Amino acid sequence: MTHLCRAAAATIAVISLLAAGTTGTVADKAAKQVVVAELFTSEGCSSCPPAEALLRHWSEEQPMEGVEIIALEEHVDYWNHLGWTDPFSSKQFSDRQEQYTSVFHNGGVYTPQLVIDGSAEIVGSRTQEAEEMIQHAASLPKASIELKETGARKNGHAAFQFSTASMPTALSSHKLELWVAVTERGLESDVRAGENSGRRLQHAALVRSLRKLETGDSAAQLQPQINVQLKGSWKQENLAVVVFLVDAASRRIVGVASQRVSRVDP
Repeated sequence: MTHLCRAAAATIAVISLLAAGTTGTVADKAAKQVVVAELFTSEGCSSCPPAEALLRHWSEEQPMEGVEIIALEEHVDYWNHLGWTDPFSSKQFSDRQEQYTSVFHNGGVYTPQLVIDGSAEIVGSRTQEAEEMIQHAASLPKASIELKETGARKNGHAAFQFSTASMPTALSSHKLELWVAVTERGLESDVRAGENSGRRLQHAALVRSLRKLETGDSAAQLQPQINVQLKGSWKQENLAVVVFLVDAASRRIVGVASQRVSRVDP
């Protein structure tokens, strides 16, 4: 399908959604299934740039028909002692990756590791296999959730309204966790040491903040109001807020929505 055809299809989908509403069958058929592609990476890792380029291609071009890919690029900190301190790295992301080892039983962490919807993992640069995993994830039942920014922004804090439009019966009795991430596109680094010394690295949707808000026995028990801090050093026009539901037992992401940040502080 050409880019022009994709654009036309997207326009028709939007019109159908407005006409049919969120419960109409036309809207259900037109909507894309959203899948989270979570990449654990580091600027100190020479094999990571190709994986980041692939993630950036997926998130910016959205080349897979019927699927919307939400990118979460998370920089781990365990490469920092090898000559280059990644300015975007965090122990939080290293710890999160370590927690996934209990799901995958793969013997330990590595970079670049790509995690699809919290339920499957692969080396982040293995394009064909990764896209097959994404297609499989898109075929699984998932909650339909909505997110929109509400009210005026104050002191760098933005308010978002979260709601669950539908929940598959198979997931209705599962204990769920509600997570929120802020991502920033367009970030680059001139690396001056380590394995990537001398290279200018371009990143995908890099995670600026990530936190679990709460856990509930059902989506209906989760608080509908989400407050997010947006730091002034982040480029507001490149920010997005991503909210996702996680099955507390399996760690699978069972619902996700994202919203580009559109308002600025008065």
